[in-house]
Amino acid sequence: MTQLKSEFLNILQERGYIHQVTDLEALDKKMSEGPISAYIGFDCTAPSLHVGSLVQIMMLRWLQKTGNKPIVLMGGGTSKIGDPSGRDESRQLMTDEIIQNNLDGIFTVFNQLLEFGDGKTDAKMVNNDDWLSSLSYIPFLREIGPHFTINRMMTFDSVKLRLDREQPLTFLEFNYMILQAYDFMELAKRESVSLQMGGSDQWGNIVNGMELARRMGGGQLFGLTTPLMTTSDGKKMGKTANGAVWLNEAQLPAYDYWQFWRNTTDADVGRFLRLFTELPMDEIARLEALEGREINDAKIILANEATKLCRGLDAAKTAEATAKETFEKGGAGADLPTINVSSDTLNAGINIIDLFVQAGLGSSKGEVRRLIKQGGAKLNDVKVDSEEVTVAAADIADGQIKLSAGKKRHALVKPE
Repeated sequence: MTQLKSEFLNILQERGYIHQVTDLEALDKKMSEGPISAYIGFDCTAPSLHVGSLVQIMMLRWLQKTGNKPIVLMGGGTSKIGDPSGRDESRQLMTDEIIQNNLDGIFTVFNQLLEFGDGKTDAKMVNNDDWLSSLSYIPFLREIGPHFTINRMMTFDSVKLRLDREQPLTFLEFNYMILQAYDFMELAKRESVSLQMGGSDQWGNIVNGMELARRMGGGQLFGLTTPLMTTSDGKKMGKTANGAVWLNEAQLPAYDYWQFWRNTTDADVGRFLRLFTELPMDEIARLEALEGREINDAKIILANEATKLCRGLDAAKTAEATAKETFEKGGAGADLPTINVSSDTLNAGINIIDLFVQAGLGSSKGEVRRLIKQGGAKLNDVKVDSEEVTVAAADIADGQIKLSAGKKRHALVKPE
């Protein structure tokens, strides 16, 4: 492990955030001499970010905690095009209204994890639509176009992936990497940004921005990327059988968020504690050394710490209490995911499979059928032995119906 002078880079290195750096020695020297401004870009493709973006957000948090200024770049402009990186097909184009609604939702995530304001190290959110939408096409081509060659752009992974799989890449998307490079140069001018960070799939785009700034007479800029985030079994971080693990409460209840971390596999506990909590490294070393049933204690701490950061301390405490009530006492904790079903529907009766799908305990009827056949579906803690079961008002106990998919996934049905 390289001995570094910068507190920020030391933290990133020991916790496993760093995958690539353009000039580690020069960046370390610059950061040891005084605070810098650094940014990460996020497109407004949904009303929330998911866990796959949390590594980048945590880097911005550590940047601020070590006395530097984090810049959150929202891609209000680039979202009108769509980042082709890591995708086989074009994104659905969005209206300005949808993009703004998504931006507003995403801000709630950052507002929980960063301190915003006008101070020297306060976080700042900017929108690249402020400069991209005012560009004139011909002047932009004349000024920026000569610094990009088609030959080099064709070597980028975002382009090669599409072409190798014989998927179309539109001219609109082909421009994305130019606009992202332009963002880096623009932020260097507007916000004195000297470092762009991002996931490993953004390496080419980051280097492009550095090169553009250099050719346009700017100073030295730096790039840093994180490793591709996968779980120990090779699955992409942030995706589960039930969909994305959203950071916003509106998209995913705190209990489900807590359970995601609680269900971490043994092999991932130490790495996730380093990346997604602020626990001291010696405490993390102690926790990841636990074995057998004791490793579950480390998972609960991971769930509590990760949930506290993203949703707040009260949400973490409530989720843990609900889990204890549900798993240790066999009850139905107050914070379990809940759906409302009309009293008329329950009086008439609803098929168990349809109800499980509505409750989010199965992504399809076929998945629920398999769950029933395997003995993993329960109604009020009693195993469901037939897919023909009808759930009705008679199944209501204490004002609700409890559904369970295996030992770890539960939902409540309440009449309305």
